[in-house]
Amino acid sequence: MEANSQIFCPDFISPRRTIGRRAFDFSRQVAVMAIINRTPDSFHDRGRTFELSKAVEAVENAIANGADWIDIGGVPFAPGPEVTVREEIDRVVPVVEAARDRTDAVISVETYRPEVARVVLAAGADVINNVTGLHDLTLADVVAEADANLIITHSLAAPRTPFPRPTYEDVAGEVAAFLRERADAAISRGLPPERIILDPGHDLNKNTHHSLELTRRLPEITGIGYPTLVAVSNKDFIGETLDLPQNERLVGTIATVSVCVLQGARIVRVHDVAEIVPAVRMVESILGWRPPAVIRHNAV
Repeated sequence: MEANSQIFCPDFISPRRTIGRRAFDFSRQVAVMAIINRTPDSFHDRGRTFELSKAVEAVENAIANGADWIDIGGVPFAPGPEVTVREEIDRVVPVVEAARDRTDAVISVETYRPEVARVVLAAGADVINNVTGLHDLTLADVVAEADANLIITHSLAAPRTPFPRPTYEDVAGEVAAFLRERADAAISRGLPPERIILDPGHDLNKNTHHSLELTRRLPEITGIGYPTLVAVSNKDFIGETLDLPQNERLVGTIATVSVCVLQGARIVRVHDVAEIVPAVRMVESILGWRPPAVIRHNAV
């Protein structure tokens, strides 16, 4: 087998990017994004960081454990109790401000509301992470006006709306076509291509078979040319594949993250930063992108 034949290296649109205060070369670097949820009903942490002091502590731990990026959310993707615009702002802005005071890491906020995006960008966020398929194109206007960055994620339903039994004829092809169209729409609103990131949306309006196939065929997404984020951490497709509960999916997550990096993903959104960072750095070193931290074994 020819060396590196199973490694997909996309031809990126502007692989060298400055996002906020950090510079990345996505042709040979992976950013680890830490998830910080200020929600009482998030699917994995179940409100563990809903209290402001706990959220700030989680930011500090993520920074200490080597996160390149902090992603703050105030409203879950899944349907649930209504969260008003005011409530969402009150949840996320104090965490953005605390994070900005503590780190030069990239700060993103997951929201689908232009009103929230405008406030959090003014508070110090660098990126808006939209997991609802850019349902409202006004969001792209706000990001463009702020000279910020936008993550566009594939999902089919309107925000916080159930989408039972999703079906696809060709899941990877349909996701790729959707993301291309949404990226073009954002560009038409004035957002430069070098400030767009894509996410295929594992598990979002997709079943386990869909998410597994998306992972196998991830080069069809990463090959579009925008840096690709994968949000696979502890998700149900991992749990259902291995028949494991939420708190036992770390090993499956590490395996999935590693495969995604080999398939061209360059940003990984995770809960367990302390465990994922060394796994990602090891993959980078195997690929020849990162030198070993020390050389002692058989060195003399």
